[in-house]
Amino acid sequence: MAISIRLSRGGSKKRPYYRIVVADARSPRDGKFIEKIGNYNPLLAKDSDQRVQLDTERAKHWLSVGAQPTDRVARFLDAAGVRERPAKNNPNKGKPGEKAVERLEERAEKATAAAAAAEEAKNAPAPEPVVEEVTAETPAEGSNEETEAVVAAEIEAATEEPTPEAEAIAEAVSEQTPPVEAAAEEAPAAEEAPAVDEAPAADANESTPDADAGDDESTEGKSAQAPAEG
Repeated sequence: MAISIRLSRGGSKKRPYYRIVVADARSPRDGKFIEKIGNYNPLLAKDSDQRVQLDTERAKHWLSVGAQPTDRVARFLDAAGVRERPAKNNPNKGKPGEKAVERLEERAEKATAAAAAAEEAKNAPAPEPVVEEVTAETPAEGSNEETEAVVAAEIEAATEEPTPEAEAIAEAVSEQTPPVEAAAEEAPAAEEAPAVDEAPAADANESTPDADAGDDESTEGKSAQAPAEG
């Protein structure tokens, strides 16, 4: 039967507490064990005496029988002076992965490119300053007067109150041009007036034939009576 000296976990969640036990290598971690030879509390400080409690005499006995300690228990035995633990060498343990190596290479390339660009900018000759000749132009008198007139017109247009000159011009224009509504009212009145005047004239013309017919009858009667009397 293979016997091992290992840790058996106890305690609650996120508050572990371990027992150093001697058990069958085929049994579960927290299962049945043969003998308990110590305790290990990782929540205590590393310099605390209560962090690791180990019965060295029973540990030596089980080691002499052929029990094999785990790596963690072997460290405890080495610290207690019971059994020396051989040093292990794992050269690939601290070696970065492939992606980490690629990132490091990219950073190194960017750093070298930035250093080369800075060196080129430092060694590049300074550009010669360009001097521009500025000729003073004398403004024309006519252009000044035009600009002043435009500015004055814009100021007058921006003001809300009209100037007296603008009011006089507006009144003169309104007097010369009659209002559209008055002209529209006069136009129908002018069209209706001839119709009223023509109506009596038409009646007079219609009445004249009847009057002529009456006159003719009276004259014929008088002419007919005249021979009778004779």
